[in-house]
Amino acid sequence: MTEKKKMGRPTDDPKPNKVSAWVSDETLEILDEYCEKKQIRRPEGVRQAINHLKDKK
Repeated sequence: MTEKKKMGRPTDDPKPNKVSAWVSDETLEILDEYCEKKQIRRPEGVRQAINHLKDKK
């Protein structure tokens, strides 16, 4: 049998891993303010924060 390909947009940067975390109201407010300022969605804001940690090493 042939395996069916997944439907969706092709991408050069797939994101197959999901991360979730409980955060305080203050932390969520910080994230939301950052995302609003940068005109990005929450997941992108979280990715940018994680990449910032990598850059700080």
